[in-house]
Amino acid sequence: MAKRRLDPPSADQLAAMDAEFRSETPERPGRGAAPIAQVAGEAAQLGSSETPAAKLNRLDADKLRDAVKSGLLIQEIPLDQIKTDDLVRDRTIIDEGELNELIAAITISGLRLPIEVYKDGQGAYQLISGYRRMLAFQSLNKAYDGGYGAIKAIVREPRDMATSFMAMVEENEIRANLSHYERGRIAVLAARQGAFPSTDDAIAKLFIAASKSKRSKVKSFAEVFECLGDVLKFPEDLTERRGLRIAAAIRHGVEDRLRDALEAGQGSSVDAEWGLLEPIIDSVEAAPKPATKMGRPKARPLPAQGNEIKLSSGVKLTCSSDSKGYFIRISGPSVDAETLDAAMQEIAHLFEAP
Repeated sequence: MAKRRLDPPSADQLAAMDAEFRSETPERPGRGAAPIAQVAGEAAQLGSSETPAAKLNRLDADKLRDAVKSGLLIQEIPLDQIKTDDLVRDRTIIDEGELNELIAAITISGLRLPIEVYKDGQGAYQLISGYRRMLAFQSLNKAYDGGYGAIKAIVREPRDMATSFMAMVEENEIRANLSHYERGRIAVLAARQGAFPSTDDAIAKLFIAASKSKRSKVKSFAEVFECLGDVLKFPEDLTERRGLRIAAAIRHGVEDRLRDALEAGQGSSVDAEWGLLEPIIDSVEAAPKPATKMGRPKARPLPAQGNEIKLSSGVKLTCSSDSKGYFIRISGPSVDAETLDAAMQEIAHLFEAP
């Protein structure tokens, strides 16, 4: 078989072939870049740069941001970034023995329940709940030379100040009951800070789960705090009965006499302080009620009609009289001992009014 001779192309032919190739192939931008970089750039321009792995990472990041925003993530926050001065604390006395027990428990088992904070808009966190846990960590951090410099926390975004107060009170009501005085005090201060329109509204919202009787007692101790809180030396040690007697005396208009007695004497103990107040309260309780306003009318039978009130709750009030005077019979499905106790206190306030 005859062999064919292949002649190499001339220089002119090579130039023509190169020109034809260039005209058919578009020039890539960024000439000189690595081929893989060119491919990635073109893929981005076509809108297909996000790989499955990148998309998964982006979705995980979105979920993490949502969890943080919703308060579902526990974070470790340095103690020096947390302040406690935005909200007035409801607890006025910290039991040293209970605090030491908490410190010991944290040392052995760590912090089981995180505190709650919110951002104050100035780069710091403000404490909502967990005041005793904060104190325990501060004590441990000092004892162990910085070993407890950060604490586990949940960052909340409270809707308003009222929500923050409610969270704080709710935690202490569940974990360690506040005294009657502490309840009344925080209701007054929350109203003064503008979280609630009035003290009565603060009591209704902060202690929404409490019975009517309990809220009535909180109201009485709120009056004690408003009138005598700055001169009482042992207010948290007041018993329920003593506090209610003081509140009743205040309603009789002897606030100035009670203040004068406290400012002049200042007892060295809760009993000594009560000794300054009791004579004034006894005199108020022993005084005859003003006959002009609250004198009992002559006994007479009530009319047959108009002596019964039916409420929407199903409770029925029936008023009647006998040879001893008037009485009200209360009946219905929601009547219980606590409700009657609250009703008795309200009636007592009515007839004690000067």
